[in-house]
Amino acid sequence: MSTQARILSLILFVVLLASAFYLRVLTRRIFFRPPAEHTEEVARTRLSEAALQSAATPQQTATLYFPSLENGTLVEEKRPISWADSETDRIRQVLLALIEGSRQGGGAVLPPSASIRAVFLSPDGTAYLDFAGQTLADLSPGIASESLAIYAMVNSLAANIPAVKKVKIVVQGQQVETLGGHADLSESYAVGPARLSVGP
Repeated sequence: MSTQARILSLILFVVLLASAFYLRVLTRRIFFRPPAEHTEEVARTRLSEAALQSAATPQQTATLYFPSLENGTLVEEKRPISWADSETDRIRQVLLALIEGSRQGGGAVLPPSASIRAVFLSPDGTAYLDFAGQTLADLSPGIASESLAIYAMVNSLAANIPAVKKVKIVVQGQQVETLGGHADLSESYAVGPARLSVGP
């Protein structure tokens, strides 16, 4: 075998070895990264919620609603919370609690990756909720799950913040037609006891 052929074989061997190593690293990132991201998102949600807690305010009981997809209802869940001073911060607190998820086995309202860009409460009682685009991408699709998610937000906000009469959901500051391809978001949702089941 000539010297040139040996050098070429050596270079080819090094390239193949580097490719195999890179493939292994890439595979680890693809298959093992999501759980870490999920943990990071949950931690970020809890930190955001903790930052809104007022240390000077005693804890009160918040009423949250989580979906039960088996029977198409919302189940009530009580949770202690130290309310922030402003209504917009209280709206954020409720949304962050919904993002954290049920502590009693209820379904998810919003995914752990959900990010609240802005919250605004108008004088007529409409709460505008502006979510990041990834929020919609990570939602469970389907008319039932999307409708329950909307009513879980609406009823949770109304139960804790009397000034909230309606809820309007926007994404990246823009109106979107549907939540995840099914539930209509072109109009605001009025507060009401739609499909509620009171838990223990």
